[in-house]
Amino acid sequence: MTGKGQGFGFGLGKMKELADAFKKAQQVQEGAKRLQEELEQMEILGEAGGGLVKVVVSGNQEPRRVEISPDALNEGAEVLSDLVTAAMKDAYNKSTTAMRERMEELTSGLELPGF
Repeated sequence: MTGKGQGFGFGLGKMKELADAFKKAQQVQEGAKRLQEELEQMEILGEAGGGLVKVVVSGNQEPRRVEISPDALNEGAEVLSDLVTAAMKDAYNKSTTAMRERMEELTSGLELPGF
């Protein structure tokens, strides 16, 4: 046993780093709350069949509405089902991309470990 009283190696420099890290975390938390509100207000359009079916979701992927062209009804139930699914996937992918871009904006310049 060395018995030098080193503790966990937390000198004053480490305490300042820790305080800075907490400050950054608080900024990220505040930014995340604003981001959540922004995503809820967003409307993201997904389309399929050249616009025959449109799906609108919020930025956090909450379904808002589905628009189906009368022409799409003539395609039959199976094709219509595929078009709705494809439009939903398109909206989901676009909203995921938007969310990721916003998160990158939020965390850029913060030098958070592990991000």
